[in-house]
Amino acid sequence: MSKPAASPSLPRLPRPLVQRAVADALAEDLGQAGDITTDATVPADRTIEATLAARKPGVVSGLDLAEEAFGVLDRHVVFERLIDDGRAAPAGAIIARISGNARAILTAERVALNFMGRMSGIATLTRTYVDKVAGTKASIVDTRKTTPGLRAFEKYAVRCGGGRNHRTGLFDAILIKDNHIVAAGGLSAAVEAARRNAGHMVKLEVEVDTLDQLREALAFDIDAVLLDNMKPATLRDAVAIVAERGGRVLTEASGGVDLTTVRAIAESGVDLISIGALTHSAPVLDLGLDF
Repeated sequence: MSKPAASPSLPRLPRPLVQRAVADALAEDLGQAGDITTDATVPADRTIEATLAARKPGVVSGLDLAEEAFGVLDRHVVFERLIDDGRAAPAGAIIARISGNARAILTAERVALNFMGRMSGIATLTRTYVDKVAGTKASIVDTRKTTPGLRAFEKYAVRCGGGRNHRTGLFDAILIKDNHIVAAGGLSAAVEAARRNAGHMVKLEVEVDTLDQLREALAFDIDAVLLDNMKPATLRDAVAIVAERGGRVLTEASGGVDLTTVRAIAESGVDLISIGALTHSAPVLDLGLDF
């Protein structure tokens, strides 16, 4: 199989992660009997050429998984990428050409399209948000509201769309939210305990609902504040309060964000805008495989 490099600005998905996800998806689709339709109708030695095309315009993501799906069933398959991950594809554009064993291509088709349709849909929605905030300093970031088992791929798709990744999971950064504050006995108690117990390499972010909470949080050594469900005017006040204290803390707006509000939120001066809808509500991009 060919292995062209991904777009320079994108990290390559770890191959073991891709292999495992594709193997699980194929096992789910093939079950105990395999592809009984293809096996019954297509000669075992038949070869075919196919094109993977965009039926609607969007941003491409997930080529590694598509290539793996075809390649694991036919190690001699040729997968030629014409539009890389992270690039825009107009309606009708050919994203890739595939040639090889007809049975393998037919059997892998749905798994390849499922991964690419989902990931390209996320990349496309992310690009729409990124374009909406162009000219401001705000970056669009994702959340942990991802499909179980597919987080790495969905967060990669956000990167393909020009967004940035928030923490990967519960293990790589501390984010003290409202329920943590209640359970810990207050904001100060929660932050003090976190700083006592966290390693020096661990970032610490605190969610605040009010400007008073923000002032309380800024009295501590924190790295970021999550400004939850604040209106643009309040966000501007919050950004000003952070600036008065040296501006060393990143400001993240979250809650109430959609395509009609994101521009006003960005213009408040926040550094980050986190949007769960990027991964939990992105429509699948319509792609097709044609012989």
